[in-house]
Amino acid sequence: MEQPPTAGEAGARVLVVDDDPTVAEIVTGYLDRAGYVVDRAGDGPDALARAAAHRPDLVVLDLMLPGMDGLEVCRRMRGQGPVPVIMLTARGDEDDRILGLEVGADDYVTKPFSPRELVLRVGSVLRRARPAADAPAGGSGPVPGLGVLRAAGLTVDPGARRAAKNGAELALTVREFDLLAFFLAHPGRAFTREELMREVWGWDFGDLSTVTVHVRRLRGKVEDDPARPRLVRTVWGVGYRFDPTTAEGE
Repeated sequence: MEQPPTAGEAGARVLVVDDDPTVAEIVTGYLDRAGYVVDRAGDGPDALARAAAHRPDLVVLDLMLPGMDGLEVCRRMRGQGPVPVIMLTARGDEDDRILGLEVGADDYVTKPFSPRELVLRVGSVLRRARPAADAPAGGSGPVPGLGVLRAAGLTVDPGARRAAKNGAELALTVREFDLLAFFLAHPGRAFTREELMREVWGWDFGDLSTVTVHVRRLRGKVEDDPARPRLVRTVWGVGYRFDPTTAEGE
């Protein structure tokens, strides 16, 4: 069960990007009452300008924007540095959701949506994105209390929210980082997509394609050959398993 914003999340800056003024006003109102500092933008260029002037801690971004769509806005924002993104899509079409996740969105919400649910999703993503200095004692994210994790050339520091492969830092989204940390903390064990959604995302329900897409994106960053993954392996009929010892022995 998601919790209300903590003192560390309240006061975080959230940029809401939606060309529908009614939706933007409702979302802004709920986030403001939850204690967030909220900026609003009605299109892509305005969003990029506001993000450049005041770097947000998180962006709520509509997929269907006039002129420059949400996918391009997300790409450009990510080009300026890591920032968590929750994508809003007006359709339930799976292709739209997958496109948003492929360009690096950390989560998505399908319109029409519950503003309260969106606020909870914002809090969930921000909690996992918090720097170590703001995190509670014992660590944060899906592997609280663990120190630096190492396996098969990968190094993950949950406290500092940093990951590297063979010494080179990895550019991971919030969810990709959490997924990798969880895998390293549980080597050799197979998890279903439902289990990963519960343990990594903190949700008891949701679209399981979210897990599938994030695993594919993670493989693209940690595998030598993503088409033939040796670390994050598919367990047919079950889900996925992190298998560092097999990869090292091949």
